[in-house]
Amino acid sequence: MGAYKRVLLKLSGEQLAGKYDAGIDAELATWLAKEIAQVVASETQVVIMVGGGNYARGAQLAGHGIGRVTADNVGMLATMMNALALADVFNNVGVAARALTNIKADQVADQFTHRRAVSDLRKGRVVIVAGGIGRPYLTTDTAAVSLALELDCEAVLKATKVDGVYDKDPAKFADAVKIDHMSFDEAVSNGAIKVMDKAALGLAMEHTLPTIVFNPLTEKNILRAAAGEPVGTKIG
Repeated sequence: MGAYKRVLLKLSGEQLAGKYDAGIDAELATWLAKEIAQVVASETQVVIMVGGGNYARGAQLAGHGIGRVTADNVGMLATMMNALALADVFNNVGVAARALTNIKADQVADQFTHRRAVSDLRKGRVVIVAGGIGRPYLTTDTAAVSLALELDCEAVLKATKVDGVYDKDPAKFADAVKIDHMSFDEAVSNGAIKVMDKAALGLAMEHTLPTIVFNPLTEKNILRAAAGEPVGTKIG
């Protein structure tokens, strides 16, 4: 198929940490900016939803006196740190970008609105969204699919550490086989498929939103995925 006109790239906080145990790897962020610049140059608009696991994960923080709602709010704040840093890196290398947030933080970032995001995309900017969906108990994967639907993205590009979905964990099983294409029904019903949470996959399935699971750290993989070329695993 041809290139998508608008895509959502889901980046985890763990990926943004790069060579560090925590925080953001600015060198890696610079490399990602240059890769995504190629996508923008191909006239595909790019939305990025960032996770926050390199700073804090709500589900892991909850307990021992920290309520789940508070923990998830901390996780959403972590995504904002990533979005702010990423937008600075992008703009520094000449890739026009804007960080928007789904949680109110006027002093540091502009509030996400549909109109604002669409306006930025039409101006050729990369829109980097923080704060997940702005509510607890929902992962940034689910928020990414919701945002992709809201902004009329034609595909979700789900970045992972491996080059697609396997029939079993390739880190544990040498005979694991990569799956190039799978249906939403299979992805949702197969308990071994854990690359995205089931709520996110279910939402994508309901709206038949193609989801590509791939490794973004291979040169030109983001460009190829946005161009509709066979990269990683396509779900849908």
